[in-house]
Amino acid sequence: MYIADTHSDTLFAMAFQPNDPLMITPDRLRSGGVTLQVCALWTGRKGNKGDVDAIVAAELAAMPRLMDAGIRKVDDPADAKDGEHCFMLSIEGGEVFEKGIHTVQEWRSKGVRMAALLWNNENAIGYPAKSGDKRGLTAYGLQVAKEMQRVGMAVDVSHLNEAGFYDLFSKTDKPPMASHSCCRKLCDHFRNLTDEQLRLMIREGGFVGVNFYPHFLSEDGKADAALIARHIDHICQLGGAQIVGFGSDFDGIEVTPTDVNHPGEIPNIFAELRKLGYDEAAIAGIAGENLLKYYQRI
Repeated sequence: MYIADTHSDTLFAMAFQPNDPLMITPDRLRSGGVTLQVCALWTGRKGNKGDVDAIVAAELAAMPRLMDAGIRKVDDPADAKDGEHCFMLSIEGGEVFEKGIHTVQEWRSKGVRMAALLWNNENAIGYPAKSGDKRGLTAYGLQVAKEMQRVGMAVDVSHLNEAGFYDLFSKTDKPPMASHSCCRKLCDHFRNLTDEQLRLMIREGGFVGVNFYPHFLSEDGKADAALIARHIDHICQLGGAQIVGFGSDFDGIEVTPTDVNHPGEIPNIFAELRKLGYDEAAIAGIAGENLLKYYQRI
C-alpha cells in the first residue's frame, strides 16, 4: 500500500535539536510502510524577523543524512513507488518568496512541491489563522500563489487565515491543499478547518492531511488512533473520502497520540478505520492514493 504523510518538521529537528530523539527515522518509516514522507523547510519561529536564509540552509544541509540512510529524495509523489521509502520537500513559511516572484521557480527547481504561504507570523503574502486578522492575501501573495500553481507547486493553507483561504478559491485557478489540519467541528481550534472550508475543499478537489497533534484533535489534548480516524471519518462524511489523508506534524509536535507516536505506528489508524467500516480500497485512498490523485489534478 502506498502510504504518504504530507507534513513533518524532521529537517528542522535534525538541524537545530540534535540532542532530541527524532519521531521520524528511516527504520520507523520502513516499519510503518511509509512510501512518501514530506519534509518541510520551516522558516523559523520569528518569520521574516529571523535569519530565514540560515535556517533553511541548515535544514538543507541535514537532508543528506536521510539519503545516506537509504531514503530517496523525489520530485513528485508519483516518483515514489509502493515498497519504497522516499521523501519530498515542502516549505513552511512564504518568507522564502519575499525576495521576488522568481524565487518560486528557484524553490521548485530544488524539488519543493508544496509550500505553506505562512506559519504563525504575518508576512508579505498574508496573515496567519492565529492572528484572527480578517484581511485576505496581499496583492503580492496572490501573485505568489498563482506562480506556485503555474509551476506545479501545491499551495498549502495550513496556518492561513480564513480570508486568505477563500481568496485562493475565488481568485486563483487550482485547488489548494492543507498539509496538516484537522476538523474544527470536532475540536474548536483556530488551526482547524470549518465544515464550510472542508466542503469547499471537497467541491473543488483540494486535499487535507489530518494532523496528529493531540491539541488539534481534542480540546482536552488527549488523543489516540481512534480519534485521528474520527477526524478522517468526519471529512469523509462531508463527502471528502477522495481528498483526505495524513499530515502527521511529527517532529514538530511535543506530544503525540498515545498509540501513534511515530511512523511505525501509522497502521494503528488503519485498524481504527476498519472498525468504522472502511474497506481496503477506501483505506488505500486515505493512506496515499488521494494525494497522488490531487497532484494529478494540479
